[in-house]
Amino acid sequence: MPLVVATNDAIALTDADLDEMGSIEGAFDLGALAQAKEDWVLATTARLDDKLHGFMFSTLERIGGTPCVLIGMLSVRRHSRRDTVLRGLMGEAYHRALMAFPDEDVVFGSRFVSADGLEAFDKLDEVTPSPGVRAVGEERAWGRRLAKRFGVDSKYEAQTFIAKNAQSGFLDFESSKPDKLDADVVSMFEPVKSATGGVMVVYGWTMAEDLVKHGQR
Repeated sequence: MPLVVATNDAIALTDADLDEMGSIEGAFDLGALAQAKEDWVLATTARLDDKLHGFMFSTLERIGGTPCVLIGMLSVRRHSRRDTVLRGLMGEAYHRALMAFPDEDVVFGSRFVSADGLEAFDKLDEVTPSPGVRAVGEERAWGRRLAKRFGVDSKYEAQTFIAKNAQSGFLDFESSKPDKLDADVVSMFEPVKSATGGVMVVYGWTMAEDLVKHGQR
C-alpha cells in the first residue's frame, strides 16, 4: 500500500494516539509527546499498511513578518522504507506551507542531534549552519530567533548554533545509508553532545517558485 500522510490539530490527539506514537520506539517518551501536543499546532502522521511509521509536530507562523514552518518534533520508525516516510512528512510540510504562504519565501527550522536528520532539509536553500561557511549577522540572528521560539534560548550559543539540554523536541531520523552522509556535515555535528541533551538549531529557505513544486499534490 502507498504511504498515507494526514495532518490534524495537535490538541485533538487522544491518549491512544500518543501511545501509538510512542510505540514506534523513537527518541520520545509519552511525557515528551504529551508536551508536544500542547506546544505545537499541527500533528502529522505517516502510515504504511495502516501502521504508524512516522509523525511530526509543527507550527506555521510568522516571525518578524517572515513566514516560517517550525518542526518541533519529528520521528521516523527505523524501517526499510524510512526514507519514503521522511519524504512524505516533509512533503506534507511543504504543502501546508504552500497553502498558508503562497507566493512567499518560507523559512523551515528545527532542532537536530546528528547529520542524519538533515536529509529532511535536502530541498532547502541556504541551509544554516553549513560546513565551511561562517554564519554572520542576520544568519546568526535567525538562529537566535528560532532558539527563542523553541524555548532553548537560555541554553543557546549563537556562534555554534548549539543548545545544551534542549531535547524537548528535535528531528529524530536515522539514515538508511550512513556511509553516504556528507563527511563535512558529520564533522559539523561532532560538538553536539547529544548524549547529554545537546541539539543544533538549523534552518533553511525555500523560495516561492520552489515551494510551488515541493508543495504540490
